[in-house]
Amino acid sequence: MAQWTSAVGASQLARLITSQQDRPGAPGARKSPAYRTLADGIRLLVLEGRVPVAARLPAERELAVALSLSRTTVAAAYEALRGEGFLESRRGAGSWTSVPAGNPIPARGLEPLPPESLGSMIDLGCAALPAPEPWLTKAVQGALEELPPYAHTHGDYPAGLPALRRMLADRYTERGIPTMPEQIMVTTGAMGAIDAICSLFAGRGERIAVESPSYANILQLMRAAGVRLVPVAMAGGLGGWDMDVWRQVLRDAAPRLAYVVADFHNPTGALASEDQRRAMVEAARSAGTVLIADETMAELRLEADLDMPRPVCSFDPAGSTVITVGSASKAFWAGMRIGWVRAAPDVIRSLVAARAYADLGTPVLEQLAVNWLMRTGGWEEAVGIRREQARDNRDALVAAVRRELPEWEFDVPRGGLTLWARAGGLSGSRLAEVGERVGVRVPSGPRFGVDGAFEGFVRLPFTVGGPVAEEAAARLAAAARLVGTGAGGSGAEPPRTFVA
Repeated sequence: MAQWTSAVGASQLARLITSQQDRPGAPGARKSPAYRTLADGIRLLVLEGRVPVAARLPAERELAVALSLSRTTVAAAYEALRGEGFLESRRGAGSWTSVPAGNPIPARGLEPLPPESLGSMIDLGCAALPAPEPWLTKAVQGALEELPPYAHTHGDYPAGLPALRRMLADRYTERGIPTMPEQIMVTTGAMGAIDAICSLFAGRGERIAVESPSYANILQLMRAAGVRLVPVAMAGGLGGWDMDVWRQVLRDAAPRLAYVVADFHNPTGALASEDQRRAMVEAARSAGTVLIADETMAELRLEADLDMPRPVCSFDPAGSTVITVGSASKAFWAGMRIGWVRAAPDVIRSLVAARAYADLGTPVLEQLAVNWLMRTGGWEEAVGIRREQARDNRDALVAAVRRELPEWEFDVPRGGLTLWARAGGLSGSRLAEVGERVGVRVPSGPRFGVDGAFEGFVRLPFTVGGPVAEEAAARLAAAARLVGTGAGGSGAEPPRTFVA
């Protein structure tokens, strides 16, 4: 019986491997034998989760043709991977990917490190900050005081607590977008919201247009749903959205959905202008595409003099084209798994009806906590704390990276939680791999792209500051030196324990 559960075609694997070699290596880098380069490339794809564990690889002859290599080179690479525990083979069943004993199974999302690993590892993988106390404690206490009446009910509110739906609708109305509670559904985080929208609008094989790069976890959610991702390249720097390209893609590909993060885009930090937002809505409406506007970063403005553009949904107030997604997880705390959807009432009714086959509803206590924060003004106080934390961390991280890695290129965003850095000609995948061995965890660029794009980038979140930011940059510089000299395959020094 075969031990593989999926298969990777020769052309697909060749495309992923070639993407790792798109950018030139650092000066002085040692050139590895062709078989070793191929073996390392496949190993990195497995470690990053871009090629799943237990995926059947193409036959040696097929991959050799796709890569224009000799079959001997491919055979030697496969043999090296077998010796390292990253490949298993059996006559008649082929070869499939594996991981050596003791290695964690790679995940394609940006999962947080377990708490026991935080003493020796600086985690730049998860763009989330600690809770803005004392407001988390106050919110939970306030929710507990308001819980008794709800405890006498069934506790099942598929659309969300009426009080919170009304509160969220009123907040949109205050922002200049008249909204009724019937246009709001409360979800389990923004991920739950987008999962529900994709399930309703885009079946397997449907097209979804996405920014390129885009948020890694959302891309993986959509891949798992079996949709066809249509990448739309972001403009350089913080310019963000090339509307001529968007119009062409929406017109030619006619995607069922399009997903955009117009407010401090994750990962680039770009902020869409009002003209871009208006043009995006018009292009989506003309193409018959439903536009998902992810507002999870919208409140994280880090510059006091920055005038925020109007929300995307303000250019489609009835909600016929734009579905807006918001969340408490970025603006308040990732552990507060409360998200919401704003859309036309008929869309909300369809989403609520479909929820009977998904998660049924969102925890009542957490909804009460968010409602308490928004009703009492605690939300604004907590978001103010969050902005100050993120701004200080951003400034410390930018200064440290500029000092330790002057060849890295990036634009400093005016909000959000992430910095998108071009890594000086180095492979982002190799930096991520070697970084873990020297004590810093950083996600590589390809996690945020489609089909291996952005190999030369890494994402750096504003989650550490002060001495920790300086140490993180120093460890990234150590990883870059190892990768740049070709020594990243072995011998990297172990991480030092760091106490903040």
